[in-house]
Amino acid sequence: MRQATFAALAVALTLAMAKAVAWWLSGSVSLLAGLTDSLLDGAASLLNLIAVHYALRPADEDHRYGHGKAEALAGLGQALFIGASAVLVGSHAIDRLLHPQPIGAPALGIAVMLLSLAVTIALLLFQNHVVKLTGSTAIRADSLHYRSDLLLNSSILLALLLASYGWPQLDAIFGIGIALYIFWSAIRIVREAAAVLMDQELDPQISARMHSLACAVPGVRGAHDLRTRLSGTHWFVQLHVELPGELSLREAHRLCEQVEAAIRAEFPRAEVLVHADPYSAAKHSTAASTEN
Repeated sequence: MRQATFAALAVALTLAMAKAVAWWLSGSVSLLAGLTDSLLDGAASLLNLIAVHYALRPADEDHRYGHGKAEALAGLGQALFIGASAVLVGSHAIDRLLHPQPIGAPALGIAVMLLSLAVTIALLLFQNHVVKLTGSTAIRADSLHYRSDLLLNSSILLALLLASYGWPQLDAIFGIGIALYIFWSAIRIVREAAAVLMDQELDPQISARMHSLACAVPGVRGAHDLRTRLSGTHWFVQLHVELPGELSLREAHRLCEQVEAAIRAEFPRAEVLVHADPYSAAKHSTAASTEN
C-alpha cells in the first residue's frame, strides 16, 4: 500500500511538470485541464500517502478497532481536490469557448499526452494489484480518479489531434466535457468514503456466505444477528450462534472458535466476534408455525 501511494505521487508530479511545459508552449485549455488535474492528483496522492501510513498503524488503547477509517477520510479529501479541479477546468474552458485562441506546438502536446497515457496505465495496473491484495479504500479511491485521468488524457489527446487538423474550438468543448466527468468522479469517491464512515454493511452475498459457513460447523444449530462493517483493510464481523443448551462452557467456546476459524479461512481480512446463544427447539417450532 505504501509503495502504491509513493508511485501515485511520483507519477502525478512527473506528469504535472511535462504538462506544464506543453501547456506553456501551446496554450491549450485541454492541456491546462490535464495540468490542473495532475497538480491536484499530486496533492491528493500526498494526502493519501499520509493517510495510508496512519491507517496501517496497529490498534492501540485509544483506537481498539485500528486506524483504518483514516483511508475513508483521505477519500473525502481527494474528492474535494478533484471537485475543485473540475470547477477550475470548466470555468477556463467556458472562457476559452467564448474567447477562442489558436493552439501552438500541438506536436509537443500530443507527445506529452502519449507519455501520460503510458505512465497512467502502468500505475493503474499496479494499483489494481494492490487493491486485490489489500482491499484498501484509499488506494481504490486513488485508482478511481487515475482511471478518470486515463479518459481525461485520451480526451486531451483527441482534442489536440483535432485542433492540429483545423478544429481548435473543439479543445474548449472537450475541456467542458472533461470537467463534468471529473466532477462525477468526485461524487463517486464521496459515496464510497461515506459508506465506510457510516459503517455500511458488506455485500449481502458476503454476509450470506458467512452465515452459511457458521451454520455448517458441526454442532451449530443456527446463526442470527450477523453484522459487518469495513474499516481500512479490515472487516469486522459479529454474529450470534445457536448451540445446544446442555453443552459445557468449554465445548461452547470450542464451537465458537470453530465458527470464527471457518469464516476467517475464506475471508482472512475478517475479525470475527462470536456470541453463543442456547438453542431452543420449542422456540423454533413456534416461529415456524407462526410463519406457516
